[in-house]
Amino acid sequence: MPAPSDGPLVSDLSEDGLLARIFPLLPLGDDTELAPGDDAAVVSARDGRFVVTTDVLVEDRHFRRAWSSGEDVGRRAAVQNLADVAAMGARPTSLVVALVIPGDLPASWVEGLARGLAAECEPLGVGVVGGDLSGGPVVVVAVTAHGDLGGRAPVLRSGARPGDVVAHAGVAGWSAAGLALLHAGRTELDRELVGAHLRPVAPLGAGPAAAAAGATAMLDVSDGMLRDAGRLARASGVGVELDSAAFTGDLERLRAVAGVLGVVAERWVLDGGEDHGLLATFPAGSVLPEPFRAVGRVVAAGEGTVRVDGVPAPARSGWDHFAG
Repeated sequence: MPAPSDGPLVSDLSEDGLLARIFPLLPLGDDTELAPGDDAAVVSARDGRFVVTTDVLVEDRHFRRAWSSGEDVGRRAAVQNLADVAAMGARPTSLVVALVIPGDLPASWVEGLARGLAAECEPLGVGVVGGDLSGGPVVVVAVTAHGDLGGRAPVLRSGARPGDVVAHAGVAGWSAAGLALLHAGRTELDRELVGAHLRPVAPLGAGPAAAAAGATAMLDVSDGMLRDAGRLARASGVGVELDSAAFTGDLERLRAVAGVLGVVAERWVLDGGEDHGLLATFPAGSVLPEPFRAVGRVVAAGEGTVRVDGVPAPARSGWDHFAG
């Protein structure tokens, strides 16, 4: 169970009192014209369009308070939404956050969540500009993120063409390895991998860079390399061929822990989710922007399918929110 807090509980404070603790911790952002305090914020849309996405974290489904501090959850909630904006080739501008919280939750945990959001957003000039509070039996964090395309067309999942290079930015399998260590109670084996699950680091700047470099398709790898590559393949009506050798660095990093836990490291790399790297396709011969690396190719055969070293990927790969 989470450690007891010396400070007030949520139930000790009014809604206004809790908000008074949170608002000073949150960044306003570079594009915010009217900050929280009215019924809604006002954020500029310089491009004339805006990218919008939403995601939710549910206690004991997506995180456990026994493992995760409020700051951990705030960072993770921010990153998974900012990565979706980046995957469209956009620059994130603002977040709104809705919280469901039980009355016996320490107010300091909510303050930590605000600090976690700020830690990810403030360096990017992203504002946390409002949201909502409600009581409930468990913590639920729902984030909506907005982004600016900067005059470019959005990069869709459906633009990959035969002959394109498949490229990946970020790590693969680290978050899944960290989660396995938490489940096994062996966090001392590799604190960095545990951190990769609790506070994933996404290559957010790589999304707009990929768009500027001519990426034909892109998506956030949130549910596993194979599952998300399959989504790109189906949307584009193509096949995707992945080369396992392209993930040698990740495999070498994970094999020691995988051996102790009795897991095949390739399973984490190909099926593990929540690393929030970016998978993109580029025309053949393109100079890939950093930190993208080539991991495969797009082919005409096998529409909607993924193969690894020529072997078809299993039909059920990666994370499914309902199948588990």
